[in-house]
Amino acid sequence: MNATDNLEEDGRLQLNEKGELRHLLTLKGLDKAMLIDLLDEAEQYCVPHGSLPARRQSLAGRTVANLFFEPSTRTRASFDLAGKRLGADVLNLDVNTSSRKKGESILDTIYTLQAMQVDIMVVRDASSGVPAYIARNVGDHVCILNAGEADVSHPTQGLLDLLTIRQHKDSFADLVVAIVGDIRHSRVAKSTAQGLQTMGVGELRLISPPALAPNPEFAAGAKIIDNLDDGLKDADVVMALRIQRERIGNLDGIPGIDEYFANFGISQERMKIAKPDAIVMHPGPMNRGIEIEGSLADGPSSVITRQVSNGVAVRMAILDRVSRTLVAR
Repeated sequence: MNATDNLEEDGRLQLNEKGELRHLLTLKGLDKAMLIDLLDEAEQYCVPHGSLPARRQSLAGRTVANLFFEPSTRTRASFDLAGKRLGADVLNLDVNTSSRKKGESILDTIYTLQAMQVDIMVVRDASSGVPAYIARNVGDHVCILNAGEADVSHPTQGLLDLLTIRQHKDSFADLVVAIVGDIRHSRVAKSTAQGLQTMGVGELRLISPPALAPNPEFAAGAKIIDNLDDGLKDADVVMALRIQRERIGNLDGIPGIDEYFANFGISQERMKIAKPDAIVMHPGPMNRGIEIEGSLADGPSSVITRQVSNGVAVRMAILDRVSRTLVAR
């Protein structure tokens, strides 16, 4: 079974017999209507900066466990805040404070938490297939959310990227979206690309050095480009990605820092090739001066902090959505 087959199987696994979202493992398999519904729900949690954050008690009495077996800042903090703002009890674990470091299997960890009446488990792991593996083995009173899976999938990041684009642009059908950087090893690029294609984006461009280009199975319908100027021409949305050095190992053809910025770094000057009202995005963490110029990241075309704000809103929407299937059991 190849990676595409795995994603399709995971897509079926995440819906219950009524077609409701029970687990969120991948954006593949979720139709446009469901994505729009989730984005609309997330929009309800978006408030102006400086206002008190949106709160509900829809998860009161529920317990959310954040199981981060790989480093995270934005995703972990936003899931933590999302659970608390919905009234849940929130438990945070990482590999340095869990018994997995002592040799305990992942399922034994899960079964321990399940016995403690944890309702929703948010999982990040460096190995592919872990969220779906857990979802197949938990009781039917537990929901699993994928918070980042190897280089395969990051569905909540994909949703927050879609929400951010929708807030600044009128129609996906009219957009040219350029994603620049380490496409091959980026779970963000894969999930965001899947979401964009489901929403019917006008043109999706995946721009990278040849050594970091995506496998064809993940790029169906997208333009694969190895020249930044060609990729940025008349783009409406430009997203920069960092090089995923922790996932690469020994791979020839990776440019050095200066060479990379010269050829693939997004700068104020380079953005003149894009549309005048183009927005600039980055999922973080940023390496300023490598994949993106610092002044651009902080400039008026940047929506990077909006992505972070939207991350909390999207994760609140997902937690609220899956909690409704818990109530039905």
